[in-house]
Amino acid sequence: MSLQRTMVILAAALPVYGFADVASAQTPQSKAAPKAAPAKPPAKGAPAKPAAAPAAAGSTEPSLVGQFGTWGAYTATPNGKKVCFALAKPASSKTNPPNRPRDPSYAFISTRPAEKVANEVSIMIGYTLKPGSEGSVEIGGSRYAMYSQGDGLWIKNAAEEDRLVDALRKGADATVKGVSAKGTETTDVFPLKGLAQALDKLAQECRR
Repeated sequence: MSLQRTMVILAAALPVYGFADVASAQTPQSKAAPKAAPAKPPAKGAPAKPAAAPAAAGSTEPSLVGQFGTWGAYTATPNGKKVCFALAKPASSKTNPPNRPRDPSYAFISTRPAEKVANEVSIMIGYTLKPGSEGSVEIGGSRYAMYSQGDGLWIKNAAEEDRLVDALRKGADATVKGVSAKGTETTDVFPLKGLAQALDKLAQECRR
């Protein structure tokens, strides 16, 4: 189990651990817990990392280190490796055709020092994406292409990730679009107020 997948599982378990602040601060979509998102695949030509052994029960409990608007800042230490992540749910979600069922969607920005990963943006979209389809994140007048795998979206051009994070810090909201395996188009709008403060807090926490 990769740290990325473990981090998503931790988020799914937040209400179980009593960290309901995120859910209460955001617009609820469903009582169903989010499914685990796929780990971000390695770059082409790079060998896949061996899967980490599952963490012992209780050692992966996430800690809420701050709530900033709709964004919760969390840390955890699965497999002894620190993970810091900001998590939010959308304020609004639409499907086309309308009212198609789906699991809740979540936006993550995660830092994993052991892997030298900082501020990796991912969206767990709440359904299986159409294979080979391209999603997008739109902030202001800027659009960032996202590649899909399973029910997750990641930045298509890694060189743009810093610009994406900077836009997320400064923007009012982010619109995420995707297409399901059944052809349903979705649009989720995530408010960005508080995200910059959440990331600043996590930068401090992940240096410890």
